[in-house]
Amino acid sequence: MAQEITLGQLKNWLLLYADRIIAEEEQLTRLDAAIGDADHGVNMRRGMEKVRERLLDGENQFPDVGAFFRSVAMTLISAVGGAAGPLYGTFFLRAATSPHNGERVDLPQFTRMLRFGLDGLQQRGKAHIDDKTMVDAIQPAVEAMEAALASGQSLAVALAAAKQAARLGMEHTIGIRANKGRASYLGDRSIGHQDPGATSAYLLFETAVVALSAPAPKE
Repeated sequence: MAQEITLGQLKNWLLLYADRIIAEEEQLTRLDAAIGDADHGVNMRRGMEKVRERLLDGENQFPDVGAFFRSVAMTLISAVGGAAGPLYGTFFLRAATSPHNGERVDLPQFTRMLRFGLDGLQQRGKAHIDDKTMVDAIQPAVEAMEAALASGQSLAVALAAAKQAARLGMEHTIGIRANKGRASYLGDRSIGHQDPGATSAYLLFETAVVALSAPAPKE
């Protein structure tokens, strides 16, 4: 039987992600201060606070998974400053265009949504693996999900694999040179610093394990 993720679980995921971003604001700011504008923490906190408000507003109803992700995307695009808003917004906006089963998605559909999001993110940001960006965490995570799916693994195993791959990708950014964004102006001086975008992206998969591996809440 195909394991499914409900709209309620997806909502819990983004609420948990908002909590993690708020808790890690200072860390994200510290990382960005070393190689960027020192605004990734405050920008992500502002954006995810707006997402949380939208998700907790009883007047906002989401008829299906696509509408849910589109709402998250537009909130991030409008509320997050710097490059993070358009990039995360594009990720969720493109994910929303992938086929789904209304108010729930199975593992193949969810994995495909993440792939759609990654493809959209890369088309917008023109970043690739080893450019020292959020792609360094997201692409390995998506590829780990795809590998787990191809080998017949469970949802929980696939999510755990994605989290581990995202963590390794995030940590890998410490030893590489930045090729995109403001950090690229530093040249070799960007080596030795963990990328803040890859860090916030890792938190997305970290919280997915907690929220999406748990039993679906009763609607």
